[in-house]
Amino acid sequence: MPELGKYAGEVLSAYGISLALLAVLVAVSLARGRRVRAKLRAYEDRKGAR
Repeated sequence: MPELGKYAGEVLSAYGISLALLAVLVAVSLARGRRVRAKLRAYEDRKGAR
């Protein structure tokens, strides 16, 4: 690990916050994809039943 000097806390917390935000974005994207896929499947089922 590189020597960060007196800014180690700030640098590491910035990395931590960035990784947490990326994880949240991935989770939200996956959840939205599941919802959209389910709605599309329901629409296709209704359309096919006609």
